[in-house]
Amino acid sequence: MMIKILVLAAYIVAVLALGMLIRGRVKDSPSEYFLAGRKLGFFVLFGSMAATNFSAFTVFGASGAGYLHGLSFFPIMGFGTGFMALTFWLIGSRVNRLGKLHGLVTPAELIQNLYNNRFLSGLFALIMIVFTIPYLALQPMAGGYVLNQLIGLPQAWGAGIVTLVILLYTLRGGMRTVAWTDTLQGLIMVVMLVLALSMAVSHHGGFGAAMSKALQADPALFSRPGPAGRFGPGIWLSYILLWFFCDPMFPQLFQRFYTARDEKSLERTMLLYPLTCTVVFAIPVLLGVIGRLDFPGLTGKEADAIVPLLMTSIGGDFMGALVLAAGLAALMSTMDSQLLTLSSIFTRDVYPLLPGKKTGTTTVGRIFVCCLALAGYAMAVNPPTSILQIATQTFTGLAVLFPAVFFGVYLKRPRPRPAIASILAGEAVMLYFALAAPAMPVLPVVPVMAATIGTYLLVHLASGAGFSLLRSSTSRKWWPAFGLLFLAAYDFWMWDDDRPFLLGLPLWVWYFVALSGAQTALMWFMNRSRHEEKTPSGATRATKG
Repeated sequence: MMIKILVLAAYIVAVLALGMLIRGRVKDSPSEYFLAGRKLGFFVLFGSMAATNFSAFTVFGASGAGYLHGLSFFPIMGFGTGFMALTFWLIGSRVNRLGKLHGLVTPAELIQNLYNNRFLSGLFALIMIVFTIPYLALQPMAGGYVLNQLIGLPQAWGAGIVTLVILLYTLRGGMRTVAWTDTLQGLIMVVMLVLALSMAVSHHGGFGAAMSKALQADPALFSRPGPAGRFGPGIWLSYILLWFFCDPMFPQLFQRFYTARDEKSLERTMLLYPLTCTVVFAIPVLLGVIGRLDFPGLTGKEADAIVPLLMTSIGGDFMGALVLAAGLAALMSTMDSQLLTLSSIFTRDVYPLLPGKKTGTTTVGRIFVCCLALAGYAMAVNPPTSILQIATQTFTGLAVLFPAVFFGVYLKRPRPRPAIASILAGEAVMLYFALAAPAMPVLPVVPVMAATIGTYLLVHLASGAGFSLLRSSTSRKWWPAFGLLFLAAYDFWMWDDDRPFLLGLPLWVWYFVALSGAQTALMWFMNRSRHEEKTPSGATRATKG
């Protein structure tokens, strides 16, 4: 027990020390505190963006899904999340450009700049806050799982310790501290996950032997729709669409677009993201599959604790504690970013709406951070359902914001009414499905996004504004290629195939690894084509503002 406590204490001290060290270089201006002075280069931008996206959901939600649903969950996360990197360019490059041009700090300020409508920007900010709080709560919730397995702390105590540590360095240093600690914790997460998988497969005689045992125990783990029959074609499509629409609307990711030093840093991040997602999400899913051999019979949210259970069982005190630090790294690197971004949204977009108030100071933001942390902690103490189910619901609420941003940055004359109508319609449809819960072959995100996009287009057409797009020939001519890649993800000819092909894994698993590689190649060619279209002065042809 003492060894576990020492490992935990050493990790917490190291994170706090890094935060304090970086704090000495931080100024208190909004641009510096919330955006790190808009000077994050590729290494820190990529590390921070990846780490803040690879949350408690990655380590605990994905491993729990792997336990319950087998390998069928891997391409949904590996390819599906990686495919979302396309939006880094579709939206991210324009957000970065407009942010520098107009001094924008929050996502809602972009909406105000594009549509010039205070009600719309306030609505946008409110939706971001409301639907990010449950996602934020997943982090201390998972922290409670880790510390419970690590040193036997009750869920409430573990969640409280994690929340307090994150608060200390987030309040102290702002985005620059968060970005560097995220990068460090992202590296720790990947290294420790690799170590965890190595320990798990070694425990069963090697990777091939572990996969063979899992296949013999339950062949459904190696085919789709999985043991529980969860991932049929409709659900498969739904999740990939959900990641594509919702991930760029995560406020902590959206604000990273502003922090990039230049578009080249975003471009490099986009290139690495698909293969990074493939590797990072494969590991927890495989841990979940292997975990069924050691801990059969877990159900529902119990499965989210499979990594702590497995590592505590086979790793011994020191190695088990070291590997479980990966879970802490993943959740801390997301929660700190969520707190900081929501703080900026409150101080700059919501607080000024109060009677007699102007833009809040960083002190107001810090107070709001504490309030958010308490709200997340309260939800984490007694979670209503599994991490995957909570994430699916809250992600759908954020996905509704995508059309307002996408059409806002691509249309020459975006109007506020279509954006307002689309958000209200999308959230109304989501509320209906949340309350009525009708049985469907797809997730609610499909009808929700159909209503959201359809409403935007119909109201925009009714306004008589037309659909004149900004010049973006380089990007648009590559859209069919990415459309074909998206269609290629529906490999129905291999749907029920569970036969081992390589290293004990079926052919369709390797097929999705290849698709991620193809996406990276397409992005490289697209960026190369874009650079060749630059004007002699070096300015790109597609600009706005």
